[in-house]
Amino acid sequence: MLSIGLALGGFEVERMRQVAQQRFGPAGSEAVDAWRSAVGGWRGLNEDEQLRRINEYFNRRIRFAEDSVVWSQADYWATPLETMARGAGDCEDFVFAKYFTLRELGVPEDRLRMTYVRAQVGGAGSSVSQAHMVLSYYRSPEAVPLVLDNLITEIRPANARPDLVPVFSFNMQGVFVGGAAQATSPVDRVSRWRELLLRMRSEGYTP
Repeated sequence: MLSIGLALGGFEVERMRQVAQQRFGPAGSEAVDAWRSAVGGWRGLNEDEQLRRINEYFNRRIRFAEDSVVWSQADYWATPLETMARGAGDCEDFVFAKYFTLRELGVPEDRLRMTYVRAQVGGAGSSVSQAHMVLSYYRSPEAVPLVLDNLITEIRPANARPDLVPVFSFNMQGVFVGGAAQATSPVDRVSRWRELLLRMRSEGYTP
């Protein structure tokens, strides 16, 4: 097992533990330790297995709850540390935790996108939809992405998820409209993303 003081790639774990302990008490630092141990076990696995393990890990450990319940705000993008320490979050929080953990394991940036979709609710034939976010994994730029979703733990290709209609996606490379293969604008246009990274830096993360 790695020493607590060592950095896991972009994450400085000792700083994370200190912040988690200060803000959330023993449960916060214990959540960071559990994540650190899990990351250590996932290193060296192939990417398919890393996707599966990480999707299951967060789907099982994090309880879905609206931002108004967890953070007393209408819309709040929690850092992975905050999500793990609280043990609860909404769809965006699941996605960010999975995305940054996969990046920590060395999955290339161009294979991952955080994707806003319209999700059909109410079963087949329903015209009711709601805003939702999933994590998309691309084996290649033109490939049909795999979908990591907090609603369904099984990872399925996007063409097997007719209940999801992509609106736009983003990663560090920029913003992608619909299913476009090329970014159409810089990610800095997503103001909440900038704010999220600033808070993560204060917790010990270096992009």
